[in-house]
Amino acid sequence: MAKTPRNDETEPLSAKQLNELKGILVLRKRKIVEAEEQSYEQDREDGALRHADEVDLASAEWDVTVEHRMRGRDVALLKKVSKALTLIEEGGYGECENCGNYIGYKRLLARPEASLCIECKEEQERVEKSFMKEQPIDNPFSFE
Repeated sequence: MAKTPRNDETEPLSAKQLNELKGILVLRKRKIVEAEEQSYEQDREDGALRHADEVDLASAEWDVTVEHRMRGRDVALLKKVSKALTLIEEGGYGECENCGNYIGYKRLLARPEASLCIECKEEQERVEKSFMKEQPIDNPFSFE
């Protein structure tokens, strides 16, 4: 089934737009790497501290758990950003990996690591949403 692209998805990116998006991606990658380095240093410093009581220890453990979850998201984002930068170098950036249409410039400004056009992304989200509705959620607090 061929998709009909929206108006802003019918043209490839101009050289100016491509350079602008590349700059955004490079900056985003640098920020993620710097944040990871700072987080690593903070972990080293925190590891040297002793917690006075169980409440302090529990609070510190919670902070570490949240920090690890955030790092996981940052790692996933870093992979997407790196992939987008590679696609820029290879000449395939701005094309939907699903249908092949161009990804609109406005979408790429909002999410420069995007690999799907808006139609394919919306379809993906509909499928995920319907899949989640089909899956029964076991309630561990239910005693039926």
